[in-house]
Amino acid sequence: MYGFVLALAVAIVATVLGNRVPIVGAPVFAIVLGALVAAVRPPGERLRPGIAFAGRQLLQWSIVLLGAHLSLAEIVLGGARSLPVMLGSLVIVLTLAYVVGRVLGLDRDLRRLLGVGTAICGGSAIAAVASVIEADQADVAYALGAVFLFNVVAVLVFPALGHVMHLSQHAFGLWAGTAINDTSSVVAASFAYGRAAGNAAVIVKLTRTTLIVPIVVFYGWRRLQWARGGERGIDWRAIVPWFILWFLLAAALNSFGLIPAALQSPLQELALFAIAVALAGVGLGTDFEKIRDAGFRPLALGAILWIAIACSSLAIARAAHLG
Repeated sequence: MYGFVLALAVAIVATVLGNRVPIVGAPVFAIVLGALVAAVRPPGERLRPGIAFAGRQLLQWSIVLLGAHLSLAEIVLGGARSLPVMLGSLVIVLTLAYVVGRVLGLDRDLRRLLGVGTAICGGSAIAAVASVIEADQADVAYALGAVFLFNVVAVLVFPALGHVMHLSQHAFGLWAGTAINDTSSVVAASFAYGRAAGNAAVIVKLTRTTLIVPIVVFYGWRRLQWARGGERGIDWRAIVPWFILWFLLAAALNSFGLIPAALQSPLQELALFAIAVALAGVGLGTDFEKIRDAGFRPLALGAILWIAIACSSLAIARAAHLG
């Protein structure tokens, strides 16, 4: 898997740079360096399977490893505390996607995809909902391009904004976990802010990711209500984020003392390096043509929704005295 070796090489460089410039951190360096490599010389077909493995499967398993030094109590408490923020921002973003998207003249499916991509979890939510509403591939590509662009912007600006606002580690983790789209970008931005922020953000983000299921159920029900010819079933195995269950299992093992204390630190270091490799894969997999082809209107709606979720999640957290 030559693509994986390339992601590994980028991650090693990012780790060295992250150690020298800890305020930026290896995760941010990894995703930015990977994207720069992709911009200069897009990886060929031979490299793409390894890059895709690093950017998706390895990222999921690195998050599972993070669960090995968390407790179930921390996860339940963190997830429950974040619910008012994520549900409030979800309503705001989906409403704006409908209203502003109509004003901009975007079709219904593209509005939906941009809304769920921003409100829940970026590419995963877009792919899941697209499979249910049978969205046009052009709409899927536009939505992915627009959402990914603002993921990159978030990775670069969120840590700096957090320092300007003097957010605590917990407050930044809550903000990043509820306001940044893709899991990869949440991890990059939050761990750049600090390990405590990273752990908090992962818990919030995984809780938010589970919202894919009720959203897909809703759109599946809507499709059945206004059924057209050629109905097909929903592949739930491809939609349910199963790796969250493994994350909870790792936390359960730790909660019951089944993971030796001597392994805690090595496992976390391994998880952090695996995250750097995964984010290098995400960067290397950047499709700049998709972003370029998205055009102005999807990008304009994506920008409005991104600003809305960033501001609303912070405001709701402050109002609820969670940050």
